[in-house]
Amino acid sequence: MNSHDRPLTITASNRDVLERELNHAVELTREKAMSEGLRGILVTHEAPGRFTVALHDDVPFGLTREKRAW
Repeated sequence: MNSHDRPLTITASNRDVLERELNHAVELTREKAMSEGLRGILVTHEAPGRFTVALHDDVPFGLTREKRAW
């Protein structure tokens, strides 16, 4: 994993802020996915108000999947 592959972590106590930040993180990650054309996006719900967004080898290119880790 190189530095541009690190997951983006979003933490917020306000739903509006969380949605805005999560959408922004997905868009940034989508740009990376489009430039490489190999992996899809995994959005992981880590805890209440906390998500990570990352490119993931188990998600096919062109897809975004969600997972709950708690």
